[in-house]
Amino acid sequence: MREFWIIFKQSFVTKAKTKSFFITTLIMVAGIFLFANLPSLISSVSKLIGDGEEDKVLVLDDSGVLLERLQQQLKLSDEEIAVESANETKEQLEKQVEEEKIDGFIELNLDASQTIQATYTSASSVDQYLPSSLQDALQSIQTEVKAEQLSLSGEEVATLFTPIHFEKKNISASAKSEEELNQARVLVYVLMFVIYFAVIIYSSMIATEVATEKSSRVMEILISSVSPVKHMFAKVLGIGSLGIVQILVYGLAGLIAYKVSSIGEENDFSAFFSLENLQVSTLVYAVVFFLLGYFLYATLAALLGSLVSRTEDVQQMIMPMSLLVVAAFIIAATGLGNPEMGYIKIASFVPFFAPLVMFLRVGMLDLPLWEPLLSIGIMVVTIALLGWFGAKVYRGGVLMYGPSRSLKDLKKAIQLGKE
Repeated sequence: MREFWIIFKQSFVTKAKTKSFFITTLIMVAGIFLFANLPSLISSVSKLIGDGEEDKVLVLDDSGVLLERLQQQLKLSDEEIAVESANETKEQLEKQVEEEKIDGFIELNLDASQTIQATYTSASSVDQYLPSSLQDALQSIQTEVKAEQLSLSGEEVATLFTPIHFEKKNISASAKSEEELNQARVLVYVLMFVIYFAVIIYSSMIATEVATEKSSRVMEILISSVSPVKHMFAKVLGIGSLGIVQILVYGLAGLIAYKVSSIGEENDFSAFFSLENLQVSTLVYAVVFFLLGYFLYATLAALLGSLVSRTEDVQQMIMPMSLLVVAAFIIAATGLGNPEMGYIKIASFVPFFAPLVMFLRVGMLDLPLWEPLLSIGIMVVTIALLGWFGAKVYRGGVLMYGPSRSLKDLKKAIQLGKE
């Protein structure tokens, strides 16, 4: 075991000391704090550059009555839009818009049926907020005009738009409420991203590390003193431990950022990532499926990395594995709206999809205990079989040099390992 721990320590420490690892960790931690305080920063910047000023719109009112009602409606709706009567003609206003002297203007009129006819003119259609706000205000005025035509009072108009009372009720004692389900959906989505990126990044790191040692001929020295099986699992556990430490740093940074952003008034971030109803079982399953997913794909990555002799060939070799992870994420993402769909249930028992898909189901549904346990059992058996097969391939693969022709080299690696 002494050789195993030496390689384990070397894999852990060497990667931890690299500048890329250190810089990436710092950037991610800074990004977490920036994202947590983004609403406050946007508000401060908006005030600094004067984005809080009122929008000004010139109005050509041919009806003679709509301008005043529009001003009153905008005040009632607390919109920061000032509308004023235009003294110029339509052609003069269009010229001012082309010369960017004004942002735009609106023409108002009433037809024979007392229906509002409005045309908003601007240089481009990029700004959607201003015309939408004006349209909403004019729609409210249109309702008032039609009510006056029908001699309806304000109370009678209000009754026409009274919303129905619609309530969703769960009869199962274990069913989650709508609020709990929404919070679970957000947390599952975040943790799915963590599992997805961790599996992609650290598995690729293992394959690259093995290929680097082969390209530098260090592998020939290592396998003369350490068995290839010990070498493979020491690499997998070493880089895996480093990944866990890095994720713990991100988690700690996220928790601190959440606590800091929650001080004082509740902002969009603290409301969106509410941890009040977070279940401990969700975090436990997140850890379990992360570890199982990592070992599953890391063993496969070490196997594939042993088949190449140049680091340039690593990405091409692990492409099928990367596509499996992407497929798992896409399946899980499509199930966020309805995790009870048939193909989601089937995919949750497929070992290469289970880390993301079964985690989605246990996070959002109250499943019987046997389902996640069966999925975990299938993954454990798959990891054991993949480890056994991977060790046979790895034993011969690390001795293979020259250009790799793809997965066809598996047979050659197994034969070489027997010699």
